Amino acid sequence: MSRYRRAPIPGGTYFFTLNTYRRQVLLTQAEALTALHSAHRVVRATRPFRVEAMVVLPDHLHAVWSLPSGDAD
Repeated sequence: MSRYRRAPIPGGTYFFTLNTYRRQVLLTQAEALTALHSAHRVVRATRPFRVEAMVVLPDHLHAVWSLPSGDAD
């Protein structure tokens, strides 16, 4: 289980980075991008948040997401 190091601020905006396993160059492959897009749609359908910015690089991605006001989870 992950231990998040962030302040639980309702409506907060968060920057985070996700790395591929062992920094493998996977995110240039069409199948990986399709899976990432599908997972993103599923999460957004169940957990509302706003994507402020996202950059997908070959072995990692950076994102800035904002939670709805009143939501700190």
